[in-house]
Amino acid sequence: MMIWRSKTLFLLVILGIFLTQIESLRFELESGHTKCIAEEIKGHSMTVGKYHIVNPNEGYPLPDTHKVTVRVTSAQGNSHAHHYAENVHEGHFSFETAEGADYHTCFTAADHKPPVKLTIDFDWKSGVAAKDWTNVAKKASVEAMESELKHMLEIVQGVHDEMFYLREREEEMQELNRDTSYKLAWMTGLSILICLSVAGLQVWHLKTFFEKKKLI
Repeated sequence: MMIWRSKTLFLLVILGIFLTQIESLRFELESGHTKCIAEEIKGHSMTVGKYHIVNPNEGYPLPDTHKVTVRVTSAQGNSHAHHYAENVHEGHFSFETAEGADYHTCFTAADHKPPVKLTIDFDWKSGVAAKDWTNVAKKASVEAMESELKHMLEIVQGVHDEMFYLREREEEMQELNRDTSYKLAWMTGLSILICLSVAGLQVWHLKTFFEKKKLI
């Protein structure tokens, strides 16, 4: 019974190794050079990674020379980058693979004179091990959702501003209509008054003329 349990445990360990792909490493990268890390990942598997440049002067900010450009791509002729970050000192990525293939994470250090060496810590997990990094994946999802919400907020704000603009234009048009109606009514009344005055003067003139002629 003990032998059977030992064999079972051994098989579970071997199975765990095949089902779980873990890579955690530290490497050096010189200015103006690129280093790529390859990982074979099954299709429809979750993979997450995080990286940061080791600070050579603990307690002080990282120098401007200590930044890298990171790109994660598939080796299956897919030019689409699953992750791309330019001139950063740290970052993370998470995505679900569409197909089983070799995936490459390439780090490129900008060229500097004199050249400097960067020390990079890189953790890359996929499969079952990726589930331990749910916070990283959630953070990436939250950031994507935050960006989408900001975009939607800008659209809503634009519609809101446009509605207020149209409302102001409508109020201006109503005010113009009221002012025009008032002026029109005033002009109509003045025209009627002038017509009545002219008619009265004509009647008075005719009456005076006929009286002089002794016709009436």
